[in-house]
Amino acid sequence: MKPVNVKKMRDVRIAFLPQHGKESDLIKIYGYVRGSSRDQNEDRQLDALQTLVVMKNIYIDKQSGKDFERPQYKRLVRKLRKDDLLYIKSIDRLGRNYTEIQEQWRYLTKEKGVDIVVLDMPLLDTRRGKDLMGTFLSDIVLQVLPFAAENERTNIRQRQAEGIAAAKARGVRFGRPQIQPPDHFGRIVQAWERKEITIQEAVRSCDMSEATFYRRLRDFRAVKRHKKISCQIVYILIANPRAIL
Repeated sequence: MKPVNVKKMRDVRIAFLPQHGKESDLIKIYGYVRGSSRDQNEDRQLDALQTLVVMKNIYIDKQSGKDFERPQYKRLVRKLRKDDLLYIKSIDRLGRNYTEIQEQWRYLTKEKGVDIVVLDMPLLDTRRGKDLMGTFLSDIVLQVLPFAAENERTNIRQRQAEGIAAAKARGVRFGRPQIQPPDHFGRIVQAWERKEITIQEAVRSCDMSEATFYRRLRDFRAVKRHKKISCQIVYILIANPRAIL
């Protein structure tokens, strides 16, 4: 009988084990990145993930994390199979809503059987949480972290609202500065009302958009009407001084 080559059997067994940053024939490794128009940190997330995941398996959403209605995240979830591995940079990249993060975590790890690794929080690594203690620690961290993140966002929004209110009380104006009409705006309006020039010519003369022209026109007419009424009141009072009494 031919003797068994123990070294060869060991090498074959090792070949089928998932290695750091590499996929086996059975396990796929994925990454997920989420940013938003106000949160430009995709590069930082990608830098962390690209050492572990091939670029074609990294799914990127550029939108708010208020819910999980995100096209790339949905594509990723459809791709994930049992024992696949998902890397994310931090738990808030998965989402922002405390309850929904927990629901998604349970769905991916319990129902789909996917392993998740949160790079910024080593305790959130389900590969190490197969025993009772590991699961217990992951559950505690998962309970605390999203709550803390959501509480901080609430505090930030409150501080922002208080800051804006205080700034408005001091007379600070927000948004783009209003485009002011030119000094000869009244003459341009008069020419346009007499059909001596077109609206396009009036807009070009004022160096503003048509919508802005009509807004300034509304203000101009309101001021003009107010002045007319004021003059009429003054004339009545001069003509009839007893009206003051």
